[in-house]
Amino acid sequence: MATASQPLVLVVEDEPAQREMLAYNLSAEGFGVAKAENGEEALILVKEQTPDLIVLDWMLPNVSGIEICRQLKSRVETRAVPIIMLSARSEEVDRVRGLETGADDYVVKPYSVSELIARVRSQLRRTRPATVGEVLEYEDIRLDAESHKVFRDGNSLKLGPTEFRLLSTFMEKPGRVWSREQLLDRVWGRDIYVDTRTVDVHIGRLRKALCLHGGGDPLRTVRGAGYALG
Repeated sequence: MATASQPLVLVVEDEPAQREMLAYNLSAEGFGVAKAENGEEALILVKEQTPDLIVLDWMLPNVSGIEICRQLKSRVETRAVPIIMLSARSEEVDRVRGLETGADDYVVKPYSVSELIARVRSQLRRTRPATVGEVLEYEDIRLDAESHKVFRDGNSLKLGPTEFRLLSTFMEKPGRVWSREQLLDRVWGRDIYVDTRTVDVHIGRLRKALCLHGGGDPLRTVRGAGYALG
């Protein structure tokens, strides 16, 4: 599984050697990895913890990858999760079918592992840019995920690791309202028990750090719902 700051990739592949090879290489590149050997197991894992990206084999026993993709893309909770479909089918009609079902990318077997990882990074750059080292900007706030530095109006800010992860989460989706439970899952991780009031404490610290050199409070408290940036 992933730590709170790692993107979680779910590998759904029924062939053990392929599954382990993918898991090993993704882990070596710094990704958290979950594994499923069939579609039913994949759906259970996704319910337990929504991954940041799914690598999904087309030819699975019982329920095909195409059907799993269709189900995941029809659900509000998983619609935005990028899916990279793996298939030995190289015909254009199959590629089109996979993409029309909702897959975000389509990779034909046999494939280059380095190319697949590049495609994983490309998809995550779109949905979770901070986790792949992108620089995020919102108004006068600049967050450099790679160097772990934050600036506001040119002033360097000192943030603790939790405040940094909170700000990364907000800056990846400005305007989105995050509930305390969602922030706990994203920032602290599901396996760690933390009281929801802890979120309020760290939001307070983040606000203080962001406003240290002046400027208005960019974080918005939404009564009964949670917090948002902007």
